[in-house]
Amino acid sequence: MPPAEPSAEPDAVPADHGTADGSGSSADGSTGVEDTLDLELTEELLALIAEGRSAGATRAGAPGELLGDPGAWPPSATAAGEFALLPVRPERDLAVVSRWMNDPAVAAFWELAGPESVTADHLRPQLEGDGRSIPCLGVLDGTPMSYWEIYRADLDPLARHYPARPHDTGVHLLIGGVNNRGRGVGTTLLRAVADLVLDNLPRCGRVVAEPDLRNTPSVSAFLSAGFRFSAEVDLPDKRAALMIRDRTYRAQL
Repeated sequence: MPPAEPSAEPDAVPADHGTADGSGSSADGSTGVEDTLDLELTEELLALIAEGRSAGATRAGAPGELLGDPGAWPPSATAAGEFALLPVRPERDLAVVSRWMNDPAVAAFWELAGPESVTADHLRPQLEGDGRSIPCLGVLDGTPMSYWEIYRADLDPLARHYPARPHDTGVHLLIGGVNNRGRGVGTTLLRAVADLVLDNLPRCGRVVAEPDLRNTPSVSAFLSAGFRFSAEVDLPDKRAALMIRDRTYRAQL
């Protein structure tokens, strides 16, 4: 799973993501990840399920089969403007994504500062993979201003460490321009992207994310965008807040 992202309210302080290796207490102080029947599964069984799904996708999955084509999803009308996802093409987009990765506010969490080759090495496994993770530019009123990774959380190492459900879809993001931070754009776009995922992937019941628990503005932005706090999760490089947006409650949150 890719590294850390700027703030889910990227408008404020960057947020992050990573691979999980455990779970902590829930929002009400109880242990475990969620109060669902999924909790009856052991970590070992979850790991085996995730490995089985991953192996099956490697054999049968092809680009476009797991997540479709976000570039073909209709644009979203938001309070910030018309927003669309555009799958990354290195020959066109590498320079701008690398420039964003070298922004100190971004580099502190993504840890991809350096020459363009560093960003290229990060993009390559996604672009040459089976389609379980798709890097995209976020385009607002025709201007690229953010970077997103839409990924199958149930096929990701993260699935070993929370009660993953088939077709859970995750998001990582960064807001690339300083002018787009600190004015609510992050919350607006988080909601828009979650809605795009749910609208265009009918088998996906939940959108998930794992911002750094210390990044209070990020966690707050996810909450404002209709996500709920599910649990604290230990990742190799941070303790994360597992955030979930449920299809069932999207109209109420």
